[in-house]
Amino acid sequence: MISLKSIDLSKKKVSNLVVPVCEDAPIHDRKALLSLIEQARIIGNFKGGAKEVLTLYDVPGAKVHRITFIGLGELNKIDLEKLRVFTGKAVRLNADDKQTQLTIAAPVPAKLGVAPDDLFTSLCEGVVLGNHTFSVYKKSEKPGLKKADILTTADLVKACGTVPEKTSAICRGTILARDWVTTPSNDKKPATLATSIKSAASKTGLKVTVLDEKELKQKKFGAMLAVSAGSNNKPRLVILDHKPKKVVKTIVLVGKGVTFDSGGINLKPSAGMELMKSDMAGAAAVAGTLISIATLKPDARVIGVLPLVENMPSGTATRPGDIITSFAGKTVEIGNTDAEGRLILADAIAYANKIYKPDTIIDMATLTGACVMALGEKIAGVFTHNENLARQIVAAGGHTQERCWQMPMPDDYREYMKSKFADICNMSSSRWGGAITAALFLSAFAESVSWAHIDIAGVAYSDKGSDYCGPGGTGFGVRLLNRVIEQMLV
Repeated sequence: MISLKSIDLSKKKVSNLVVPVCEDAPIHDRKALLSLIEQARIIGNFKGGAKEVLTLYDVPGAKVHRITFIGLGELNKIDLEKLRVFTGKAVRLNADDKQTQLTIAAPVPAKLGVAPDDLFTSLCEGVVLGNHTFSVYKKSEKPGLKKADILTTADLVKACGTVPEKTSAICRGTILARDWVTTPSNDKKPATLATSIKSAASKTGLKVTVLDEKELKQKKFGAMLAVSAGSNNKPRLVILDHKPKKVVKTIVLVGKGVTFDSGGINLKPSAGMELMKSDMAGAAAVAGTLISIATLKPDARVIGVLPLVENMPSGTATRPGDIITSFAGKTVEIGNTDAEGRLILADAIAYANKIYKPDTIIDMATLTGACVMALGEKIAGVFTHNENLARQIVAAGGHTQERCWQMPMPDDYREYMKSKFADICNMSSSRWGGAITAALFLSAFAESVSWAHIDIAGVAYSDKGSDYCGPGGTGFGVRLLNRVIEQMLV
């Protein structure tokens, strides 16, 4: 769908060209492009401002039928995210006009001060992710982009020619995660979602294991079973395993998979409850990451552990005040049935630690509203006692624009999770610092392994969408986790 190409615009006809323009400095060095930009400035009074767009047809002296100029603004404000936004916007503008083929004139990397691989990765991400529309239940009249060429020099095509394929693999995982999150809960009950993930993962060669309720009872997944007790839709544990011949490290990714969260007996308020279909975004991100990894084949064993449940109130539901025994053997007093995500993660983390003995565990979850209150809807919270792991995650998020911020994990806050009758309570005795106490609860089950928790409650779903992400699931975490794993192996 997308490739790097070296084309002589003075000799070869191009039907549909998009050119990024900086308002205060040239970012291209080809004479043909510089001439086109100069004509845009003269004919359309186009300056290259951050929100400027100009489309011209059959410009004299050019073998291009349609040219769209998109402003990037000032040079010192152009970064990798601006490049994603540029190509995402280009794809959406062309989709609105029902264009199916696009040629994008890449800026010169040195003029932007970025590495060529990073530049082309960002341009490709904007194209592939911006071209995605969730249209399962509503037919789209827009055909979508079928082919995109990124125009650059022959030397850079040779040096960076594999970037589109690698980037597309990661973006496909991101799009799968988006679609799973946006799918309504009636069509993604735990068993249904497990089947969908297994189907997608099996095609890539991943080893897939699915444990049903009977097997979960046999293995004593007490916390996970307690969450699912009120629902007629029975739980599943999905395990995705990428195991190369050469294993440098073993990394486990755990994703929270609550396919609908009513809150259980501690029922949530009705306002916004329809968005609780997205409470499995952590599991979707981990599944999308493993599916990407199966194509990229890093020299690490990467295991995805996905506990899938539905949290519903009924006569069989777990009650506040109940005490359950987790997979780790720790007893947990249920202070609130709406603090369910940490329960299923606790069992999954303990299981992964025991069975796989990994070097690192990273869990991803739409865990707390408190994290949204602290960081808003565009930044995820990172919780870990491993400073190096925290730095890797935050740096990776800065690179992919899946921004993360390290949050504190003070040991004295553990006091809030104490129970008079069990080893630990799933609900803090304080109304404050809920994201911190939730992370501390998880850390009790991670024990001594290098572990990090990423709270994506604010970033997993977007009502409005953006230039390269439509409304619904964002797929947050797939590109981030791929980047983290890649950096771990450097």
